[in-house]
Amino acid sequence: MSTQSLLESEDLLTTEMGKAFLCERAVMRGKDIHNELGGMDWFRMNLFSITGRKFSDEQIQLLNYSWVATSYPDPSIWPNHVAALAGSVRTTVSLSMIAGMAISEASIYGRRPERRALDFFYRAKGRVDCGEKLQDIVESELETHGVIYGYGRPLAKIDERIPHTLKLVSELGLDNGKHFKLALEIYELLKQTRGLSMNIAAVNTSLVADMGLTVEEYQQFLTPCFITGMAPCYIDARDKPEGGFFPVRCESIEYRGTPKRKW
Repeated sequence: MSTQSLLESEDLLTTEMGKAFLCERAVMRGKDIHNELGGMDWFRMNLFSITGRKFSDEQIQLLNYSWVATSYPDPSIWPNHVAALAGSVRTTVSLSMIAGMAISEASIYGRRPERRALDFFYRAKGRVDCGEKLQDIVESELETHGVIYGYGRPLAKIDERIPHTLKLVSELGLDNGKHFKLALEIYELLKQTRGLSMNIAAVNTSLVADMGLTVEEYQQFLTPCFITGMAPCYIDARDKPEGGFFPVRCESIEYRGTPKRKW
């Protein structure tokens, strides 16, 4: 940011997003929150705040289901594990949830792989539209990155969420999107050539691509989605004896790093 820009911003807040005029009204993206947006449910409001757009009932139902279908209250899942550890040492619920959400941006699951999956579908569709063969695009992606996010799944071959999601997609009439059809074509190709299955990231991100969310918008939308599964894990650990969540004796730790040395 230039010095001139900093000087122009001194003592002046400019925004097109909104403002609270206390004792009068509150505005979000040019809409009066209480008079124009007050009839929205929270989910629609959240999407409007991120994108400035309104979505169809079918799109909202599908996006809502993508959150519901991922709300696993299993403390062995990494974000939930962190939330449970926080509860076990009696930290506050806010810190517990925030820590769990931060962990959900790990490299092999959650936000970052889904960002890359969505980016890939946009790039792949653009290249297909320019006349490239899908097989060449897939091989190029694998050669460059070694993986296509959304295909294959850490620890499990089959993603149990997919049949339920595909059923809902069909019922809602959202199964004709170009990116979604492309995702299925890529699955058939990778199944034949690499023996890879498809995971829920490919399904969800291809559908989101058909809705037109950008990569940044999608990540922002996804950030809180694990919280419903984290909450029970925090509560369960909090209500048990302090420090009782998977305690480990020092002698049980198998350390294979640098041996002891004098400092």
